[in-house]
Amino acid sequence: MKVTKFAVPEIIFGRGALVHVAHCARGLGANRVLLVSDPGLESSGWVDRVKDILYDDGLEWIYFGDVNSNPRDKQIHDGANLYLEAKADVIIAVGGGSPIDAAKGIAILAGNGGSIADYEGANRVDKPLPPMICLPTTAGSGSDISQFCIVTDVPRQLKMSIISRSLVPNISIIDPMILLTKSQELIIASAVDALAHAVESYVSRIASPFTELQALRAIDLIMHNMEAAVQEKSIDALEQLSIASTAAGMSFSNAGLGAGHALAHSLGGMFDVLHGLVHPILLPAVMRFNSPACTEKMGTIGAMILGRTEGSAAYNAQAGIEKLQEFFSGLGVPVRLRDILPDRELLPKLAKAAVGDACNVTNPRPADVESLLGICEEAW
Repeated sequence: MKVTKFAVPEIIFGRGALVHVAHCARGLGANRVLLVSDPGLESSGWVDRVKDILYDDGLEWIYFGDVNSNPRDKQIHDGANLYLEAKADVIIAVGGGSPIDAAKGIAILAGNGGSIADYEGANRVDKPLPPMICLPTTAGSGSDISQFCIVTDVPRQLKMSIISRSLVPNISIIDPMILLTKSQELIIASAVDALAHAVESYVSRIASPFTELQALRAIDLIMHNMEAAVQEKSIDALEQLSIASTAAGMSFSNAGLGAGHALAHSLGGMFDVLHGLVHPILLPAVMRFNSPACTEKMGTIGAMILGRTEGSAAYNAQAGIEKLQEFFSGLGVPVRLRDILPDRELLPKLAKAAVGDACNVTNPRPADVESLLGICEEAW
């Protein structure tokens, strides 16, 4: 077997785990915390809950909440300036992928200086980062587990992928109880994002036995628990989605992603769409494109989606993709690009922007601009 690596943070998981945040911060040497979140989490009360826990432990905190659903480069620079001016020593992120990615970007600049665009790509972060604790409030992004940081470059209208081992947080505290306050749309968007993470990383060019195991577990948990989580807000099902998101995060952090996320990043950078709701549109078309290059693996995924093995790997792959499309259609979310894009003439620009994304490097089948355009045309 080829040499591989597998990096994960310390994980504290369970209902009510949020109460351990101050103790964990103290363990990392915290005296003054930079707390990063967004207005949505503020209104839900979770930011105040974390502030109270820190206050009760005697920890000082400074709050940075200027984070959009797709965090901007300027917001990263503003947050880093606040961290340095306040002489903070630990960063705590509360939220989904956007606040966590913002916190990672802030940590990069706090430890390394310069502009966030300097670190686009893989392995460009040279100096140590401040200690980071993540409190994910969705079951999907995997940002609390991964060595990825996604930031919108506003002048270029694209999402930058920054990949570095140093971006793996020190601690991830995962409390499924937080998911009870999430909307149905956000539960769907998060779970489908995690599913895309699992599918793309399972067939990645650099997948390993360690990542494949986590990816398949995530696919199985999502397909068996998503309906109950969405329709009933069952805490048991939501807890299973949290486990799935964590497993998918372990997988894609170490195996990379693929063409679907390359296109999703371009869509987010150009049109500021909710990341998770792009994948019901793109994932089936990307799976069809990749199937010839990884038929056996795609057949395994198809059999899991179908709940049974019906024939050859190629047959299971195709049948599974069709079943997945039906499943997405029943969720009441957009399933065609035309539902979120104003003009078909924008597709070439989208494909051109995606071809250079770092996620495209690990796609199992080489995807040039023409190939990516074909995926977009199929999804239109």
